[in-house]
Amino acid sequence: MQNFEFKNPTKLLFGKGHVSSLKNEIPAYGKRVLLVYGGGSITKNGLYDKVISELKEIEAFVVELGGVEPNPRLTTVQKGITFIRENMLDFILAVGGGSVIDCAKAIAAGVPYDGDVWDIVTSKVNAPSNSVPIGTVITIAGTGSEMNGNSVITNWETNTKAFFNSSHVLPKFSILDPELTFTVPRDQTVYGSVDIMSHVFEQYFHGSSNAPLQERIGEAILRTVIETAPKLVNDLNNYEHREVMLLNGTLALNGLTGMGVSPDWSTHLIEHAVSAVHDIPHGGGIAIIAPRWMEHVAAVRPEKVAQLGVRVFDLDPTGKTDAQLAAEAIQSLKKFWTSIGAPTKLSDYGIDDKEIELMTERAMLADQIGSYVPLTKEDVRKILRNSL
Repeated sequence: MQNFEFKNPTKLLFGKGHVSSLKNEIPAYGKRVLLVYGGGSITKNGLYDKVISELKEIEAFVVELGGVEPNPRLTTVQKGITFIRENMLDFILAVGGGSVIDCAKAIAAGVPYDGDVWDIVTSKVNAPSNSVPIGTVITIAGTGSEMNGNSVITNWETNTKAFFNSSHVLPKFSILDPELTFTVPRDQTVYGSVDIMSHVFEQYFHGSSNAPLQERIGEAILRTVIETAPKLVNDLNNYEHREVMLLNGTLALNGLTGMGVSPDWSTHLIEHAVSAVHDIPHGGGIAIIAPRWMEHVAAVRPEKVAQLGVRVFDLDPTGKTDAQLAAEAIQSLKKFWTSIGAPTKLSDYGIDDKEIELMTERAMLADQIGSYVPLTKEDVRKILRNSL
């Protein structure tokens, strides 16, 4: 296990009715608020009115930035930065899913920075320590962005998706009311379930050693998703299933399972390249890429994939090699994701081999990516072709 520091100061307010906590939480950071939200679902389900009511109760001055894209764009981030500077706002309230929160984080970091915010997103410079404080109201289980410092932004002009991580954009508080996720449609619920599992995989398949506790925590999250997701996708308004999945999403990527290890993240880098070029749902892309990545690395290091099969999918190891168990584990994963309605190949989104080279280039942040089995450009190209 590597030396590490862990600090996550985000305050979680979990359960029914916690939107009413906004009037108590926001004033500690300011009352001039940028309200960031997505495509309008919060207006349809009444959440927008509840949030506005809370903001009026504390006599907040509010500027709205709506219409944040599912793959949030640099132009939207830049618009938010301008709104804050022109109106001298001092707090950002992000209401929505991971894309909305990611957008808010990039805005928060970009406001005090004199240069181009893309420098921060691409990690050329660090997010400033005086980034604008953020609070969130989460409406979908999946990204864990409500309790981490990660932000993924797309530059549509260059078909590039990049990300940064900073403790300076960790939300000050996050409200997680499972009832607010009831309106998430079936396909997005499936994508969220896939994304939660993939976040565990990226840290489970690490390049370090002697991390049994972190791996066991990850396995517990995976098993809980596998138990819950099939029930949830067939009963979308079930509060108990929604609350379990919501907490899964938070714990999968709040730093808990990544302590002391060198996570992989190559699956996400490959998917980011795909969705930067084709603008497909992130969870859908992950459902396609992750099993192909797993097949590729299992040919080199099957032991951890075999462990996943035994501990998470309850495979019987008797008389089997690691390679055999790994193959069974991957089939079990594919079968599970297919059973809940996840896509299985890039052609499901109309993607063919015409832009394989562009997507390969976009995925390669260095000569090699990943830590469990480092991937070259040729490896990434092969994974993409196998995903078609």
